[in-house]
Amino acid sequence: MRKTVLIADDSLFMRTYLKSLLNREQYIVISEARDGEEAVNKYKEHLPDIVLLDITMPKVSGVDALIEIKKYNPKATVIMCSAMGQKSIIIDSIRKGAKDFIIKPYFNNLVRILNNIEADWDSAKIKA
Repeated sequence: MRKTVLIADDSLFMRTYLKSLLNREQYIVISEARDGEEAVNKYKEHLPDIVLLDITMPKVSGVDALIEIKKYNPKATVIMCSAMGQKSIIIDSIRKGAKDFIIKPYFNNLVRILNNIEADWDSAKIKA
């Protein structure tokens, strides 16, 4: 079953790039957001399987959006993306519920991360 994705990034170029990459890998990008506030609202509206969430965005930061999404749905699968690869930001995002963290523009491991998440979902279904 093809998984749905919400891409939240203030860069149109980055959203377009990620959408193209995900479409090639058989993921369905069901929505895009330009800022953290819009990301939270679109998450609630579409309930995607996966959220790709930039950290540095206007209105509401990606970390704050992550917190709001996890409050709404503690089981939400969120992968943080940022050009800022500082260890403290990565650790903070993971502690707040992100499944993984990707440093832009190195998306060559994005598909592997998504496949690993799907494998975790499949093994959880088998155990249930």
